Amino acid sequence: MRVMSFNLLCFGEGENIMKKRRGIAVEKIQELQPDLLGVQEATPEWMKWLKAKLKDYDFVGVGRDNGKNKGEYSAIFYLHDKYTPISSGTFWLSQTPEKPSMGWDAACKRVCTWAIFEEKSTGKRLAHMNTHLDHRGPEARKNGIDLILKKALKLDAYPLVVTGDFNLLEGSEEYEQLMAGTLKDSKFLAEDTMDTGTFHHFGKSGDVKVIIDYVLVNDKFKPSLYKVETQGVDGRPVSDHYPVYSDMEPL
Repeated sequence: MRVMSFNLLCFGEGENIMKKRRGIAVEKIQELQPDLLGVQEATPEWMKWLKAKLKDYDFVGVGRDNGKNKGEYSAIFYLHDKYTPISSGTFWLSQTPEKPSMGWDAACKRVCTWAIFEEKSTGKRLAHMNTHLDHRGPEARKNGIDLILKKALKLDAYPLVVTGDFNLLEGSEEYEQLMAGTLKDSKFLAEDTMDTGTFHHFGKSGDVKVIIDYVLVNDKFKPSLYKVETQGVDGRPVSDHYPVYSDMEPL
């Protein structure tokens, strides 16, 4: 199965505004055809577009501002003919994770959406978590990671994959904190892999390799391929982040 993480970029400027990229973003998703897709920065406008265009998919998730339909989603899309969500939810990366709230020194409300899926053909179950950590607050990231790791531990009986824009660099102290629990980076587990930046800021990052988007798994998944999809559509990048995906097998 293929699991993908994709920061869509909520708005954008000039030629890179959402309305000028939304078509090629969907085209890229349909080209790669992930079984499960964790999106970040999915505004209500993005969600309306994705729901209308991704006919093979349903989703779980809520808007981070009110727990319903306002603010960005960290939604999980899934192939509805292949999977059934058995249970799902969203928690806030804050001191009050059960309700819409801002945590610690964060600049924004941040959430993690999770689901347990059952594969219709086999009855086997797996779990997926998807998140977007804060871009400014180190305390918010640190404590957010703790909340994510606690939830991952609760889902560890299942093959578990965690996707997201973590806003932390590979090899950093925060990255090591993230790797200290049950999760490992599919990039370093897959035999077919690559070492490429995931955030390019429409070329403004230059030659600096910025890796902040990850596909993580517990030991009940075996990744065979990890890829940063640097190829855009018709020469145009689909977002300021590259989609990242991993092909994996539940054990």
